[in-house]
Amino acid sequence: MPEDLVSEALRRALAVRRPPAGLVVHSDQGSQYTATQFKNLLAWHGAVQSMSRRGNCYDNAHAESFWSRFKAELLDGGIFPGLAEAKLKISHHVAYYSAERRHSALAYRAPNHFETHLQTTSQRCPA
Repeated sequence: MPEDLVSEALRRALAVRRPPAGLVVHSDQGSQYTATQFKNLLAWHGAVQSMSRRGNCYDNAHAESFWSRFKAELLDGGIFPGLAEAKLKISHHVAYYSAERRHSALAYRAPNHFETHLQTTSQRCPA
């Protein structure tokens, strides 16, 4: 996976979501995540990188779970016939995964619903 690909994905996510400083970005030890460009992008936005230790997949279990389900549910061992179809199917799958698919780790809520609930609860109970 090229460094430019993951850096551009992070840049777009940061532009859309505009998270406050302190955002935690989970990754593995791939060269694209240890590259200067990616690390500079994190630093520029005040994000903190959480990188799994060598041989310890549990540091980023939620991210690993997403990719596992993504491969099983969307690819089913196959490949996309072309880039346009890949982009369309991936965007639909991520939208479904975020807005509709319930997750046991999130009290059987979809991630978007869980996030909204968490933000609402956090506003009622300031630290």
